[in-house]
Amino acid sequence: MVELYGSQRSRRDLAAHTGSLTQFAGIRLVTLGDGVERGVRMLEFRSGTGLRFTVMVDRCLDIGECEYRGMAIGWHSNAGFKNPGLHDPEGEGGLGWLRSASGLLVTGGLDQILFMNEEAGDHYVYGPRKTINHGLHGRIGMTPAKLTGYGERWSGDEMVLWCEGVVTQGAVFGEHLELTRRVEIRAGTNEIRIVDKVVNRGFYRTPHMYLYHVNVGHPVLAEGSRYVAPVADVVWAGHAGENYRKQGVGYRTMPAPQMGFHEQVWQHEMAADANGDVSVMLVNDALELAFEVVNRKDQFPCNYQWQNFHAGQYTLGMEPSTNHVQGRDFAKERDELIWLEHGDERRYDVTFRVLAGKDEIAREEGRIRALVPQPEEEYPEVSGRHLPIHRV
Repeated sequence: MVELYGSQRSRRDLAAHTGSLTQFAGIRLVTLGDGVERGVRMLEFRSGTGLRFTVMVDRCLDIGECEYRGMAIGWHSNAGFKNPGLHDPEGEGGLGWLRSASGLLVTGGLDQILFMNEEAGDHYVYGPRKTINHGLHGRIGMTPAKLTGYGERWSGDEMVLWCEGVVTQGAVFGEHLELTRRVEIRAGTNEIRIVDKVVNRGFYRTPHMYLYHVNVGHPVLAEGSRYVAPVADVVWAGHAGENYRKQGVGYRTMPAPQMGFHEQVWQHEMAADANGDVSVMLVNDALELAFEVVNRKDQFPCNYQWQNFHAGQYTLGMEPSTNHVQGRDFAKERDELIWLEHGDERRYDVTFRVLAGKDEIAREEGRIRALVPQPEEEYPEVSGRHLPIHRV
């Protein structure tokens, strides 16, 4: 049954009330037609609850727009949902990502997720390519997908909206990594599920790193919004030390937009529940609205919190990651960088959930808080304990 408009509805009952079930929920393929977004294909999902989001086919099948009952959830940057043909990953010394990043989800990877890095290229056995340069957050997030299918699937009286596609990152005398992504939501719910599979289709031993850059904007993010998470330890903060309190913004309570704000990044060690899941929420008590990211601890052992509160840039990032925030060299030194041989595969599961109403929010917050006491202070002591990452 589909729960719509306060009651359980059968497929037959819904069909009796309209000429097309897309009146209530559905998915459609559209193409943007103007400015830097011209030519970008996207799939528009409507779950029937007031939740609407778009999957950007030509931008890694990432989620661009996201709103609930007219209230924005995903972040829109001034870069727009730029056509990938205009994107320059090598630009500005590797910071080209900043001229294209926008949306609720921007994927980082498939072989780089953090700041710029240069490494030896001998694993690709090509003499002229002595080094490999990696830009910020890698290349995959602005790469078009091959759309393999989408639609509405009924199973009895339950309807699932879904799409699937393949995104390839490849180079001659270089990597050949393939991302297969499936996005789905059950009609009548506020729960978006993403299943990713990354496979090495090439015959070089290839490094792999992965990150979900999940960006929440106003009005969920607002002055007084709260970061709720099973924080067992605050591992690292890029602004810690003598200037830890300089900007007057801690990790728990969000401020209004600031002038002259410099981004702050934290890494937290999160506790998982009995199912191995880590849940992180941003809660707006005034609106009785929250957004939650759920990831598997065994797939994403690390979690970052990105605070970008400069006026006109205002967003909070909730970022599950395969590696510690110090980046590629740190991972290699500790033998924590993933290496994929031909045919090797990694799977990643994440759930995005909108919670509406103080009771629903309180239940989920209580469940998270029962796992571990979250530090109450805004500026908890930073431990520097980067726990070893053990791969399965």
